[in-house]
Amino acid sequence: MMSSEKQREKEKTMVVAEHVDVLPLTFVVHFLAIPAIVLVLVWSIHFRGGLSFNSSNKSLLFNIHPVLMLIGIIIIGGEAIISYKALPFQKKSKKLIHLVLHAMALILGIIGIYAVFKFHNEMGILNLYSLHSWLGIGVIVLYGIQWIFGFVMFIYYHGVNSSLKSTTLHWHVKIGLFVYVLAVATACLGFLEKLTFMQSSGLAKHGSEAILVNFTAIITIFYAASVVFSAVSPSSTTPHH
Repeated sequence: MMSSEKQREKEKTMVVAEHVDVLPLTFVVHFLAIPAIVLVLVWSIHFRGGLSFNSSNKSLLFNIHPVLMLIGIIIIGGEAIISYKALPFQKKSKKLIHLVLHAMALILGIIGIYAVFKFHNEMGILNLYSLHSWLGIGVIVLYGIQWIFGFVMFIYYHGVNSSLKSTTLHWHVKIGLFVYVLAVATACLGFLEKLTFMQSSGLAKHGSEAILVNFTAIITIFYAASVVFSAVSPSSTTPHH
């Protein structure tokens, strides 16, 4: 009897050990979002002159692209991913917040893509010639498909049996994280590409702007890592769709 009780206690301890309090990690995500947003805005406004869809200075049009892609797909998209772990609401409310945040991220991402296409067209620059641009289109398409699929499967259509929904959720989460990591990699390629162009045009390689761009990319990577760790960390309060 004593052996059986000890075994049950051991199993219980192991189960508890497998689950962690993810909430403090989500605070790290929120904290890192602030410098990421500040740095990209300082770069675009202070160093690059500002943001504008209609200006004789076409660089102001391009500046919209990194700002909206970072704040939209990376920051708001990251907040959407951890919303289930970070918010103390009912599952239905968190599901709606998750959907709305991803919709906001997708809209800002589409506007950001539009801005860079508009910039290229008005400057007579060829579109879709770099790996960054190819991956960027892939990310925005996959992001849109993920959102539509999530809306139809988990919000609109309630006739799905629980077994199918559980399997679908498993792949929805995994594919969503893949798309998010791909988005971060694409953003880092974009920082590198833009910085390389600027340095080839005379920007000091160890100047304050170059350092700021590199730090923006580093903060973005740490932010995304915190998002992914928060999402994959098992928690006893992790809800299911």
